[in-house]
Amino acid sequence: MPQASEIAWLIPVFPLIGAVLSGLGLISINKKINNSREIVSVGLISFVGISAVISYKALIEQVNGYQSVEKLFVWANAGDFTIPMGFVLDPLGSVMLALVTTITLLVMIYSHGYMAHDKGYVRFFTYLALFSSSMMGLIVSPNLLEIYVFWELVGMCSYLLVGFWYDRDGAAHAAQKAFVVNRVGDFGLLLGILGLFWATNSFDFNEIATGISQSISDHSIPIWAALLLCFLVFLGPMAKSAQFPLHVWLPDAMEGPTPISALIHAATMVAAGIFLVARLQPLYSIFPSIQFIIALVGTITCFLGASIALTQMDLKKGLAYSTVSQLGYMMLAMGCGAPVAGIFHLVTHACFKAMLFLGSGSVIHAMEEVVGHQPVLAQDMRLMGGLRKKMPYTATTFLIGCVAISGIPPLAGFWSKDEILGNAFISFPAFWFVGLLTAGMTAFYMFRLYFLTFEGDFRGENKELQKELLIASKTNLDEENEEEHQEHGSIHESPWSMTFPLVFLAVPSVIIGFMGLPWDSKIANLLNPEEAETAAKAFELKEFLPLALASVVIASTGIIIAYQAYFVKKINLSVLFAEKFPRINQFLSNKWYLDDINEKLFVKGSRKLAKEVLEVDSKVVDGVVNLTGLVTLGSGEGLKYFETGRAQFYALIVFGGVILLVAIFGFQSPQVS
Repeated sequence: MPQASEIAWLIPVFPLIGAVLSGLGLISINKKINNSREIVSVGLISFVGISAVISYKALIEQVNGYQSVEKLFVWANAGDFTIPMGFVLDPLGSVMLALVTTITLLVMIYSHGYMAHDKGYVRFFTYLALFSSSMMGLIVSPNLLEIYVFWELVGMCSYLLVGFWYDRDGAAHAAQKAFVVNRVGDFGLLLGILGLFWATNSFDFNEIATGISQSISDHSIPIWAALLLCFLVFLGPMAKSAQFPLHVWLPDAMEGPTPISALIHAATMVAAGIFLVARLQPLYSIFPSIQFIIALVGTITCFLGASIALTQMDLKKGLAYSTVSQLGYMMLAMGCGAPVAGIFHLVTHACFKAMLFLGSGSVIHAMEEVVGHQPVLAQDMRLMGGLRKKMPYTATTFLIGCVAISGIPPLAGFWSKDEILGNAFISFPAFWFVGLLTAGMTAFYMFRLYFLTFEGDFRGENKELQKELLIASKTNLDEENEEEHQEHGSIHESPWSMTFPLVFLAVPSVIIGFMGLPWDSKIANLLNPEEAETAAKAFELKEFLPLALASVVIASTGIIIAYQAYFVKKINLSVLFAEKFPRINQFLSNKWYLDDINEKLFVKGSRKLAKEVLEVDSKVVDGVVNLTGLVTLGSGEGLKYFETGRAQFYALIVFGGVILLVAIFGFQSPQVS
């Protein structure tokens, strides 16, 4: 029996087979396939389950010291030029595959309950399978060219899933926004890949790093060109992993169904950018200036996401900006030259953020029973409260996620976030301070979400507040496809298919952090044994404790403030802050005005440019074409009178022409002295 690492190429193939079969069924026998929804979902879950089993086995082999596997074949060649394709499985890939298959499997189980009454149930599961297959293919890709193929497939699937409810204007616009913003980053990535190939004649990660280093040494390419190529490649991860200023698509992606929000934010699209930067560490480590830029972008993103999350009242958007912030932490780790810390936080974050998003979906699913199928109302925390008693499983797992992401020991988030802050303190102390401040903000806004949602009194039956929120959101009930806004039922816990993934993810959210203890990091031993050994030897408790204590103290402070403001309610912090700092409050509420800037500069600007180009096209280009046609028509009309059919007339014209030529050449001949 072959080793799992040897057949890793099958991991993306199985979900792909399932997606193709169900997709062909939707095209050919749509009604029959939709009537067999449970059979289709079980089949697709089984395909992903097979991939998960192979992934777990491959991870165990890598942990036990099985060598990395790389198998290539010539995909295209012309003379000395060849393009290899194939697959690679190393420790980093095995960790990512296990993570992606696990989250995908749980999301698909959850979706069976969440999407049970949706008419697009089978289509949704088909997209999920294709999405997961694309991400798995990206992970096992051995070079930049193959990664780019799957990179675009991941982007296409995210477009389909974000705009899944395409009959809603918000979903359609969000899908377009995600597509356009990612095209900006992907165009830079493509230019960078082609430029690196031009400079090194290779798409292989390690060969590119070696080739660039050699080219700079022998002065075959200038240093500025190498830096430019590295930055262009980094534009791809900036867009995919929602880094400032290309983060604007991710919060709007909440218009898609909640299960896909969990998958995008935990293990697929946004993880792709972090994964690619980790793969390219051999290249980026050559250029300290590029690493500084990566760390700077990560730090800005980290603070930006947390600051905007402070004012969000939409439950899913609050979690979305939280993801933006946490991705900033991961990118900060990459810029500090600590990819192991970044990947470790990616793994821990995937567990508790998937749980938090699925928990929010459970809440929204319950809220729709009361406020009707109005996303504006079902997701607004001002209409929630008191849900802990009626939804104990959802509330408990959500609380665990809040504690984990806040960085409270011994839960997972503490160990991974603290490792990033420790590396930042060594490399860029100023960035460490921003990261530490963001940790306090994270604890505050996460417990603000928890208290507003699960504690206090239920506010969902307040009709006046509902009307105010609908008016404020400019929602016209007559335009909704769902039932009229009215009460439908009561709050209750979600079915087992939705609560099981929550309980399952709560376990790693609590214990997986122990895989990365700074004095004995199992994940570092797997991903980079030499670095792990060096870190273990250099570890000193007296250096670790002050940084860890500072992180815990500021996180605890954030929790206490949230407790006083939203549970005890001794202070009305929202009103107080808005009164004391109206401009800052408005700045954060308007998301740093970045959407407005993009609207003015790029959307309206591009429309203005298009109108001017249209003017040039209609008046200049069309004018030249019309003039050419007019001249041809006029000359034709004039010349037709010379076609008389009389031989004498033609002879006269020839004779006249000869006389004219003689006169011209005679006039131009030089005078003989």
